[in-house]
Amino acid sequence: MATWLVKTEPDVYSIDDLARDKVTDWTCVRNYQARNFLKAMAVGDEVLIYHSNAEPSGVVGIARVCQVASPDPTQFDKKSEYFDPKATKDAPRWFCPDLKFVRKLSRLIALDELRNCTSLAGLALLQRGSRLSVVPVSEKHFDIIVELSSKASR
Repeated sequence: MATWLVKTEPDVYSIDDLARDKVTDWTCVRNYQARNFLKAMAVGDEVLIYHSNAEPSGVVGIARVCQVASPDPTQFDKKSEYFDPKATKDAPRWFCPDLKFVRKLSRLIALDELRNCTSLAGLALLQRGSRLSVVPVSEKHFDIIVELSSKASR
């Protein structure tokens, strides 16, 4: 089983939206490396949900992959800002797994707190220039982040 982190903007789709919906297809990712990570996700993989472009940005919850990636329907929708004219039903370019809500963390783990945690050295999210919306996370780092949520904020 692998562990991952996905970013979402809370004003577009938040952890509360996922809690309400229970399951969602993780659509609209338009970066080839991030797409490859989405395609690598397996049923049962755990996923940290990260609110980006928020004040503060940080990890807010946990989801689980409940369906492997299938073609992202937004690539075929001419009305969508994520429409891709080069994608076809026979040769899709973009994929999305289904994520199932597991739980909200007891508190948001802000980006600054993640940066200041020495045991998270090497976390892809913290690498200079890292802008991917989907990144693998080691099981050790996943567990540290979840554990941080049970401790009082620093």
